Amino acid sequence: MEYIYKTKGTCSSKIRLDINDGVVTNVVYTGGCDGNLKAIPRLVDGMTVEQIEEKCKGIHCGFKSTSCADQLACAAREAYEAEKKQK
Repeated sequence: MEYIYKTKGTCSSKIRLDINDGVVTNVVYTGGCDGNLKAIPRLVDGMTVEQIEEKCKGIHCGFKSTSCADQLACAAREAYEAEKKQK
């Protein structure tokens, strides 16, 4: 299932990802820091929602209370919950 998440508090404006049985693939950010937003999708491709949350949840960017990685953890969880409702 394709899922689009509107980010909050980051330079990126949205995250698009695919989720299938709780496994996240094809993460694409819109906006943000080019290098990080190329690396993060490669690092998390094929991870479960729980694995992404374990690695990314709670990471801050500078003085912000969130980051692009933290927002990915939020996006993955939200997508997972939406996926469960569809089944």
